[in-house]
Amino acid sequence: MHTEWMLTQKRADFFGIAEKYNIDPVIARIIRNRDVIEDEEIAAFLKSDINELHNPGLMKDMDKGCEIIKQKILQKKSIRIIADYDVDGVMSDYILLDGLKNAGAQISYEIPDRITDGYGINERIIEAAHNDGIDTIITCDNGISAFSAIELAKKYGMTVVVTDHHVVKFEMDGDKKVYKIVPADAVIDPMQEDCKYPFPGICGAVVAYKFVKNLYEKMNINWDDPYKYIEMAAIATVCDIMDLKDENRTIVKAGLKCLRNTNNIGLKALLDVNDLTGKELSAYQIGFVIGPCINATGRLQHAKKGIELLCSDNEEEAKKLAEELKEINIQRKDLTLKGVEKAFEIVDSKLSEDNVLVVYIPDLHESLAGIVAGRIKEKYYKPTFVITKAESSQLKGSGRSIEGYNMVEKLIECEQYLTKFGGHELAAGISLNEENLEAFTRALNEKSGLTEDILTPKLKIDVPMPLSYVNVGLTEQLKILEPFGKGNPKPVFAQLEWGIKKAILYDNGEKQTLRVVFQDKEGYSIDGVVFDAKSFIEDINRWFTEEECDKMLRGLPNKILLDVAYCPEINEFRGRKSVQIKNFTYRKHEG
Repeated sequence: MHTEWMLTQKRADFFGIAEKYNIDPVIARIIRNRDVIEDEEIAAFLKSDINELHNPGLMKDMDKGCEIIKQKILQKKSIRIIADYDVDGVMSDYILLDGLKNAGAQISYEIPDRITDGYGINERIIEAAHNDGIDTIITCDNGISAFSAIELAKKYGMTVVVTDHHVVKFEMDGDKKVYKIVPADAVIDPMQEDCKYPFPGICGAVVAYKFVKNLYEKMNINWDDPYKYIEMAAIATVCDIMDLKDENRTIVKAGLKCLRNTNNIGLKALLDVNDLTGKELSAYQIGFVIGPCINATGRLQHAKKGIELLCSDNEEEAKKLAEELKEINIQRKDLTLKGVEKAFEIVDSKLSEDNVLVVYIPDLHESLAGIVAGRIKEKYYKPTFVITKAESSQLKGSGRSIEGYNMVEKLIECEQYLTKFGGHELAAGISLNEENLEAFTRALNEKSGLTEDILTPKLKIDVPMPLSYVNVGLTEQLKILEPFGKGNPKPVFAQLEWGIKKAILYDNGEKQTLRVVFQDKEGYSIDGVVFDAKSFIEDINRWFTEEECDKMLRGLPNKILLDVAYCPEINEFRGRKSVQIKNFTYRKHEG
């Protein structure tokens, strides 16, 4: 697949910024490329102070919702939390459960079963709460679209407080969007059109965190630890793929620091069974190790196991739960691999002409649809829905999107074919009747609005960087830009016309690794590590002939010239630091 390399050319006084904040001009340029422009924004970006997060009271209905819960606590009324079954839902649930319990609430919780209940609060859960004598429902990471369930709760005389962060449902009146708000007693969701919260792009767990903090202030409960619940909010922010901008980046940065020395017995056990205890953590470990273990329980068993782990006060019990979560995630990986292989077959044989891929795999475990959709999207760079045959009579599916295609808005345009849907710009969940699948697929493609430009993946380059400028000092200074993730990607440097002095193959038992010594036109060199040596060698053979590839592997002069996009990192060996590159992108240099 062709990828377009694009140089980001946003202007600013990089040398002035560098001098003012004592940073390298390259760092100043990268910060400007992240749209951090004003002095106040730059200072906040570099400082990332957990004590300077936005005021929770700015969120619509936050004060109202906290006042309701405060009175219910004082009146000893029974309160039930209804969460979602993903990582954000589990972390939101824990924050509210622990926070309200410590405030004296008569509290319980419920998490829908992914298979039998589907996403979010529903009528069965309301009926169960009514039968249990529950007075007040508070949702987290769901509820903003649960009209029928909340109407039933109100019919039973329950008080309902919604805390959510998902897109508010709307109907089109001509060219105007008319938003529909659920009939709860308080609706706290920064995505509401008339909400004045300055940064709406937060996850459900951060909304829950803000709620507890605001509630404590109203109840005069001392919030003695500025880092309280911050590792939970950070895990949810990364796993829900929120932009690491504004306070999200501050929360994740602080959360990573706290997670390494967490006081939560369950999280400690999860770090330990994944061999992460005492190690420097990044958003990668959250997104690809910790998060999937928590998510897997909601996919293959029940998300309550994640809550049990977080609430555990016994180290031995926590270790058993953590090991169980890890084992469930291993099972999930195996099932996912089979699903991905099947999906690729279907796309290649039947759907190659479609711009929006709707892949129907009836026997795929419905909880894996989102993961498989993500893998398809990554390979083909097209918006993708994976549809499965649910245990109910309906079909269920999950979607993953690309930049420039708002998945939820496109679903609204096709909602006549759906029985239920919701989500974000880049991810969504749907339910539909089987007889509507073909019409839904056709409508999505007809209304896609996708152009060749949108369907071409872009590699955004921050700085055209000669090797002469890359050193240990600059590379270490890149750490102040962390954590990296969606909305704050790793910096990308690039230089054209690199040669290869030599390449050495290492066999690690599974895949061969290639250590490459690159050299630019000025004679400066840098070590590169290629983890998929087979693919790299195949590319060199195809682009430059087998003879040139053989010379490269023997360390002889050759005619290989590549353009390379990379992010340098520190390699420390026997106390000596050097700069190297891994996971870089390359293409044949076209003189």
